[in-house]
Amino acid sequence: MKNIVILISGGGSNMAAIVKAAQRDGWADKLGARVAAVISNRVDAKGLIFAREHGIATEVLDHRAFASREDFDTALAVLINRFDQPGEPVLVVLAGFMRILTQGFVSRYAGRLVNIHPSLLPAFTGLHTHQRAIDAGCQFAGVTVHQVTVELDHGEILAQAVVPVLPGDTADALAARVLTQEHVIYPRVIADLLQKK
Repeated sequence: MKNIVILISGGGSNMAAIVKAAQRDGWADKLGARVAAVISNRVDAKGLIFAREHGIATEVLDHRAFASREDFDTALAVLINRFDQPGEPVLVVLAGFMRILTQGFVSRYAGRLVNIHPSLLPAFTGLHTHQRAIDAGCQFAGVTVHQVTVELDHGEILAQAVVPVLPGDTADALAARVLTQEHVIYPRVIADLLQKK
């Protein structure tokens, strides 16, 4: 069985979309894959409740308990590696995980570490993407699923979805429209990756 480990920091709506897709589309039977664990760096992440309700193992690893990012990432890798199967390396999915990962961590999971970012990369890396798109006068915004590399939001683009920026849009209104597309393309990309593995 190919194990998927999802990392979250908050509500975990993309994680929930992936879990629902895995169940709805029969990933266990068709792809030999399952969401094996959800790990958060925040004990109050609401997504942990959803994961537990769906029978998925959960772990909390508070980054504030570690002296350095390297120490946190080392401990995080230990948790993730509990779900590594011989010959079936775990797929690590970032779904609103609000931590910048170290070079050592990214290298360890190279080729099997994916992220979703709420802009049409390479435009608007980092934070506050929706307001920045509005301020720049963009007619379109969107979402990108990409491989994770050491350079923030610069890995190989795996899929994108485009939404219009409407007259009078607020960052919240645009974010809500983008989020509906996130929930569509992220599970699709993960299913495609699993088929190739």
